[in-house]
Amino acid sequence: MSRSPLLLSLAAAAALTFAAPVYAQDPGHVVVAIYRVAPGKQMEFLKWMATREAIDREAGVGATQWYAHMSGDSWDYVAISPDVDDATSDKIDEMTRKRGLKAGPQGGLEFRAMVASHTDTLAAGPLTAAQMVDRASKP
Repeated sequence: MSRSPLLLSLAAAAALTFAAPVYAQDPGHVVVAIYRVAPGKQMEFLKWMATREAIDREAGVGATQWYAHMSGDSWDYVAISPDVDDATSDKIDEMTRKRGLKAGPQGGLEFRAMVASHTDTLAAGPLTAAQMVDRASKP
C-alpha cells in the first residue's frame, strides 16, 4: 500500500474519532466527503459551503466538521456531516431556492465547477474501537 492512501485512511479515521462530541451517544450515520478543489476556486468553494452550511443549521441539521489539508495526500478538505433523510434534504433544497440560490441538479452543476474531484462515503459513527468490536461480535 502506498503512503498516500494509508495517510488518507488514517486522517479519515482520526477525523471520525474526533467527531464524537458533535453527535449523539448512539452512533448514527455520517457522510465523509473528501474534496480536491479546482485551481483558483478555493475561496469560492469555501464561501459556497459556508452558505449551504448556514442553511443546514437553520434547517436543524447538526454541524459539519471540516479538516483542512496540511501535508501528505492530494486532498484539500475532509468534511464529516450528518446523513440527512429525504424529507430534510427536500427542506434544505426549498430553503436554498427561497434565498435565490441553486439547488438540486443546478446546484450540483454549480458545485462541480469548483471542484477537481470529490468523494462521499456513508459511514457509521462515531464509534470507539471497543464499540466496533462489540458490534462485530453480535450475531
